[in-house]
Amino acid sequence: MQPDETVTILDLTFTPLFSEQKVQARVRELGTALTDRFAGQKPLFISILSGAFVFASDLIRSFKGDCEVGFVKLSSYKGTQSTGSIQTVMGLEKEIAGRHLIVVEDIVDTGRTLHYFLNLLEQQRPASICAVTFLRKPEAAAFPVQVDFVGFDIEDKFVVGYGLDYEGWGRNLPGVYQLSAG
Repeated sequence: MQPDETVTILDLTFTPLFSEQKVQARVRELGTALTDRFAGQKPLFISILSGAFVFASDLIRSFKGDCEVGFVKLSSYKGTQSTGSIQTVMGLEKEIAGRHLIVVEDIVDTGRTLHYFLNLLEQQRPASICAVTFLRKPEAAAFPVQVDFVGFDIEDKFVVGYGLDYEGWGRNLPGVYQLSAG
């Protein structure tokens, strides 16, 4: 697939937003920044499944230091819309009290999911929490959430690729695509 090609997933058409090269360059920058911030620490990366797994995988490989990895599955989307409620499908199986945590999210739009999850983590008394998101939609923000590192700020449009999906499809696209206007 060429970076300038549109893609069709089920009944929707998407146009290119970020190429694979641009995505990978930015992830390496974020990995370097996290390496600097957590020098001498042994953080626990917590990847929020399913969307963040591709980003988390590349980000963790860009991190130059000792670390551990954990996963949690939270769900709030159906189709192209948020349901407005969050469901914990799979909980974290690591002890986090006193640990430095790096929470890895695929996209922050309203902020509901990250707001919910960060509050849950705070109750378990970690040493610190650093939130990293691949994409953020500032126009859609509805919940106060501290995001320490952002890959890209984007418009409030539905996107797929690089782990993000439409009805389970499109996660394997190496770049990011936005819903076509027409």
